[in-house]
Amino acid sequence: MLQSREGQRVPEVSFPVREGNAWKRVSSDELFQGKTVVVFALPGAFTPTCSSSHLPRYNELAPAFFDHGVDSIVCVSVNDTFVMNEWAKDQECANIVLLPDGNGEFTDGMGMLVDKSDLGFGKRSWRYSMLVRDGVVEKMFIEPEKEGDPFEVSDADTMLDYLAPGVRKPAQVVVFSKPGCPFCAEAKALLASRGYDPVDIPLGNKVRGRVIGAVSGGSTAPQVFINGALVGGLDDLKRHLAAA
Repeated sequence: MLQSREGQRVPEVSFPVREGNAWKRVSSDELFQGKTVVVFALPGAFTPTCSSSHLPRYNELAPAFFDHGVDSIVCVSVNDTFVMNEWAKDQECANIVLLPDGNGEFTDGMGMLVDKSDLGFGKRSWRYSMLVRDGVVEKMFIEPEKEGDPFEVSDADTMLDYLAPGVRKPAQVVVFSKPGCPFCAEAKALLASRGYDPVDIPLGNKVRGRVIGAVSGGSTAPQVFINGALVGGLDDLKRHLAAA
C-alpha cells in the first residue's frame, strides 16, 4: 500500500541530466534545499493524461504558484533525460522543471515505484503531487490505488487550492480568429489589456465557417470563449467585459 511521506525528507538522489551536448548531475539538495517546491509525478512522458492534462495545467497555473511563495515546480517521471528533453519540446512547459528519474531512485525512495509491466512500462511512478519546504514534505496528494491510471487529486488545481485557498485562477480564453481580421486583432488586444492570456486559433477560409458554426453557432470571426462559455464576437466581448 502506498503511504504518505508527509513530515519526512525527500530522498537524497543525484539525477543524470543532459543539457545541450553535455551531461550534468543535479542533486536533491540543489532542487529542494532552502526552497519551496511543488512536485508532481506521473507514469510517463508522452502518455495521454500526462500530456493533455497533468503537465499543461501545472504550467498554466505556475504564475499563481509563484505568486504564493513557490520557487519552482518539478515534474518527475521514470524516463531517461533524452525522453524528457524531447517531451519538453513537444509541450508548453516553460514554467516546469522536467526531472528524469531514469533509474527510479527518487521514486523508489518516495515509496511510489510501482510495477506497470502489464502495459510494457516496467517500473514507473505512481501518480502523486507534493509540496516540499526546505527538503521536507509538507503535503502529499496520492492518487487512489485502483485499476487504470486514476487522476483525481494530484492535479494542479487541487495543489493550488491547498496552498492558497480561494485564490483567483487565470481564466482559460480561446479566440477563433481569421488571419488579417482587424476585429480579431482588436478582440485579442482588448483581452490582453484586461489581463487575459488568450489562445488564438486562426482558421483558414476552407474550414472557418464550418468550424465557427459548429463550436459557436455563429458565422463571423472572432468568436471568443472564456472558461468554456461562449462570449461571442467583438461587440459581445466588449459588453461582457463592461459588465464584469
